[in-house]
Amino acid sequence: MATKLTTGTRSSVSIFIVVGLCCFFYLLGAWQRSGFGKGDSIALEMTKAGADCSVLPNLNFDTHHNGRIDDSGLKIKIFKPCKARYTDHTPCQDQKRAMKFPRENMNYRERHCPPQEQKLRCLIPAPKGYITPFPWPKSRDYVPYANAPYKSLTVEKAIQNWIQYEGNVFRFPGGGTQFPQGADRYIDQLASVIPMDNGTVRTALDTGCGVASWGAYLWKRKVIAMSFAPRDSHQAQVQFALERGVPAVIGVLGTIKMPYPSKAFDMAHCSRCLIPWGANDGIYMMEVDRVLRPGGYWVLSGPPINWNNNYKAWQRPKEDLEEEQRKIEDIAKLLCWEKKAEFGETAIWQKKLNTGSCRASQVNNCESSDPDNVWYQKMEACITRSTKSNSEEGGGELKAFPERLFSVPPRITSGSVSGISVETYLEDKKIWKKHVNAYKRINKLIDSGRYRNIMDMNAGLGSFAAALESPKLWVMNVVPTLPEKNTLGVIYERGLIGIYHDWCEGFSTYPRTYDFIHASGVFSLYKDRCDIEDILLEMDRILRPEGSVIIRDEVEVVVKVQKIVGGMRWDTKMTDHEDGPLVPEKILVAVKQYWVMDDNNSTSPR
Repeated sequence: MATKLTTGTRSSVSIFIVVGLCCFFYLLGAWQRSGFGKGDSIALEMTKAGADCSVLPNLNFDTHHNGRIDDSGLKIKIFKPCKARYTDHTPCQDQKRAMKFPRENMNYRERHCPPQEQKLRCLIPAPKGYITPFPWPKSRDYVPYANAPYKSLTVEKAIQNWIQYEGNVFRFPGGGTQFPQGADRYIDQLASVIPMDNGTVRTALDTGCGVASWGAYLWKRKVIAMSFAPRDSHQAQVQFALERGVPAVIGVLGTIKMPYPSKAFDMAHCSRCLIPWGANDGIYMMEVDRVLRPGGYWVLSGPPINWNNNYKAWQRPKEDLEEEQRKIEDIAKLLCWEKKAEFGETAIWQKKLNTGSCRASQVNNCESSDPDNVWYQKMEACITRSTKSNSEEGGGELKAFPERLFSVPPRITSGSVSGISVETYLEDKKIWKKHVNAYKRINKLIDSGRYRNIMDMNAGLGSFAAALESPKLWVMNVVPTLPEKNTLGVIYERGLIGIYHDWCEGFSTYPRTYDFIHASGVFSLYKDRCDIEDILLEMDRILRPEGSVIIRDEVEVVVKVQKIVGGMRWDTKMTDHEDGPLVPEKILVAVKQYWVMDDNNSTSPR
């Protein structure tokens, strides 16, 4: 039976006229268009309990910062809505632009960002009827149809149990091409070989993830998967994943390296992902090897595994499948991966703990001395050299999760992260615990389950995410692509996930895929690199209607940002640093207003 969604009628009067931001957050939880239909139950309970509206007093900079901030030259620019056809705009994976690039090795499916003069300078609209997604764990199984109104997968994957359309929702039974009987049963089979229940395996990579059911069902085992799939003819795969509350990005194994550090993942997975693993001298397996920790596992499910029993069902010549599997087996040996099991159409390899002696005689070692230098770098058919700077060769120093979340990461104890000592790391943990506690006083919905998909735009050592760690939420830790900011390896060693990104470009996701965005020092970092407006418009694109933002930066920067977002349909409030008004760093808190496209392709508020 279809799950009924009731949106109801809501006041269009700005809440900020009546109450302070603290009360606004309480009322937001109760009033918003939600999968519950009548507001999030947790927020309703907090609203009944009352709210302390004294958290954010009006600020007076005159007495704290040696004179008034001169913002007289900053006139408010009103940003208009984009046309309705841009509802699902992904600037760096635009379909029309993609077709101009070579199809060889999936080049056309990779990131191709528009030049400055072609960037949209408007607000991406939500589709008519858009509502807040269901809270986790209900969101794992149900997505409102209005949020991603595409039925092609329900037809194409009907017999594979991926997705079903039921009235006003999509239902995700947890199936996949290789596990039509459900992801749980499939994961149980993998767990008979791979230790998933003791914290040894924490981070996973799912290549060609589809709607990310594998990652969705790993969650209850405390394994967090970074899933990716291209933006292709199967509309909204990654969009569906994120609507479900599962980490995912638009991506493809093509010609450039994956935007992840070396030795990041405890497990990598491909279930009928259509990647030609044996082609191009094994370049794709070598790239997986780069991001796989020593001792990590690689799972390949589907062709050509067990080809001799499956070639008829796959309708492919058995000679082709045999040769394909032979190439994969040969490359795995070259990489010093040991085959641990093969059952049905699934094979599991483990990367040896110590690959140094095994790879000593290899002549195709990569020449690059930095295996983490990957942003727009071409993939090479070479083997990443072994180093002892990261948890030694065997990774033995890396703790099981959750102990690894707060223990000192091996990259820091080894001194391989420039400028970061053990003392620096410990102090960073302490500072961000204090910052997050202050955020929770400002916005009491942070811990309520209201926010599932969270982004940290300048993640540093991952301490913001560590302080938030909860089964209710996950954080996409973004590390800017600057040499002095290469800390993403540390974040993965803590059992968190993240990605490299340049905020002068669009992020590899669909619009409206994050509930809460945190930006600490982002605008100071990029003030001489690109336009602040472009970064804010990108934040607006990926933020859900009624989603929240916290910006922490120097006061002059925050004042400028607040002026710009005044024309972006954000409600904002500025507050002092938690240590008091004499600290020049300020906090800007914002909520994106609810507005959608109406039948006439104009916009309408709630």
